[in-house]
Amino acid sequence: MQAFVTGASGFIGGHLSAALVRRGWTVRALVHQTKLSGSPEVQAIRGDIQDFGLLKEVLQGTDVLFHLAAALGASLIDRDKFFRINVEGTENVLRAARENAVKKVIHFSSAGVLGAVKKNDVAAEDYPLNPQNIYDLTKLEGEKTALRFAAEGMKVAVIRPGWTYGPGDRRTFKLIKSINQGRFFLVAGGKGVQTPIYIEDLVDGILLCAENGRPGEIYHLAGKEILQVREMAEDIAAACGKRIPRFSLPRVPARLAAFALEKLFGLAGKEAPLSRSKLSFFLHSKPLSIQKAEREFGFSPGTDFKKGIRLAVSWYKENGWL
Repeated sequence: MQAFVTGASGFIGGHLSAALVRRGWTVRALVHQTKLSGSPEVQAIRGDIQDFGLLKEVLQGTDVLFHLAAALGASLIDRDKFFRINVEGTENVLRAARENAVKKVIHFSSAGVLGAVKKNDVAAEDYPLNPQNIYDLTKLEGEKTALRFAAEGMKVAVIRPGWTYGPGDRRTFKLIKSINQGRFFLVAGGKGVQTPIYIEDLVDGILLCAENGRPGEIYHLAGKEILQVREMAEDIAAACGKRIPRFSLPRVPARLAAFALEKLFGLAGKEAPLSRSKLSFFLHSKPLSIQKAEREFGFSPGTDFKKGIRLAVSWYKENGWL
């Protein structure tokens, strides 16, 4: 089997590519700016998902396409570029896949398309959508594009991952590092909830979806635990041998501070330590139901957060990150 992975230089894409190689797949990957790390067996192809001609060429012979490449929420790019990458780029990838008769496509969306899930609700795949920022909005448009291609006859399934963490992730490492260094504080009491998933469990779910997920369907892949952000922070602190401070920044001052810091750091071309997209972790609850994936292809994440975060922190320490 031959797989093609866009976004393979990212955290999830890198772990997925390595898992495919271990299973004996031939793996090719589109690389834009960041070099591939990990499995040397993965064939890197330099390019851009905005280049349809290149995509049409490199997707020849592909059995399964995993489309993960995206402009991320914390990216220092303008609104138009989010659309060019997350929406137009998805259109290019799927058009090229269709012209090459790729057998199946797994498109990665985001739980952010849900916005903020209401208190006491757990969101299934048909939960009302309410994107809160430009990243969420463009990921929703990309998701709609994928479902349109599926309605037109392509075998495309959509995955919305939960809050993913594990060894090598630079996004969650920022949170872990701030807790380890005593620079972390809660926002709004840390009462928002998430459904974290350890990277190996997510990759297992992706591969199950590639094998048995139904075209035109959306699948939530998350952990089994619904945890408050405060609980997650306390577990991270315990894994680091630390404690989180009792101080919590109220919601409104946090939003004002995030807006001001975005403007200030943006002038210097740097990412703000606190931004509106980062606040979504605290303020926009995303408890995801995984019953559909459990029922349809036997998805069963086995790593609870306490165990998974200890494994992640140990990796960061062993590799000199902490």
